[in-house]
Amino acid sequence: MCTMIAQQVKILGRGKSGPEWFDVREANVSYDHPYDLPLEHALNIDFVNEAMGPGARVAVELSVDAARQLVRTIQAVLAEADQRGVLEDCPVVAVPARESSTA
Repeated sequence: MCTMIAQQVKILGRGKSGPEWFDVREANVSYDHPYDLPLEHALNIDFVNEAMGPGARVAVELSVDAARQLVRTIQAVLAEADQRGVLEDCPVVAVPARESSTA
């Protein structure tokens, strides 16, 4: 049985696929059968820029425990940055596309 719980969120970031960096504009988050992780179900995240086509994608498949640990760790890091007064919170807005660069 397919679970296929999925949501998409607009984001602002950069992703790396091979030697190239690209603008990331969406994250597709699902709980479903993973493609490669040897589990029946997983939390799957695709960081994408749909306007750039299927090559502009970074996919991650996580166990439930790993996903929960990642959420806690992200929250802890952001809380510490906020506590230190260094948290930069910017709304997601359209930004001019940058040329791909290598790193």
